[in-house]
Amino acid sequence: MAAVKVWYDQEGDFLEVTFEEAPASLEEIDDDLFERRTVDGRVVGFAIFNFGKHDRDKLTLPLAVTAQPIE
Repeated sequence: MAAVKVWYDQEGDFLEVTFEEAPASLEEIDDDLFERRTVDGRVVGFAIFNFGKHDRDKLTLPLAVTAQPIE
């Protein structure tokens, strides 16, 4: 089972969350908000630039999360 990885760079004010290690590129979906997508379109993470400057009560991520049973 893959673990979710969370990384925050305080000096750069950058938050990154990865659901799956896979070759992917960042696609901007809103100001400072990026999805990490594979070539086939799967979202495998997200990144937020200037994280500390965003109002956390109003910051929403338009991501659908699906789960698979552990075998």
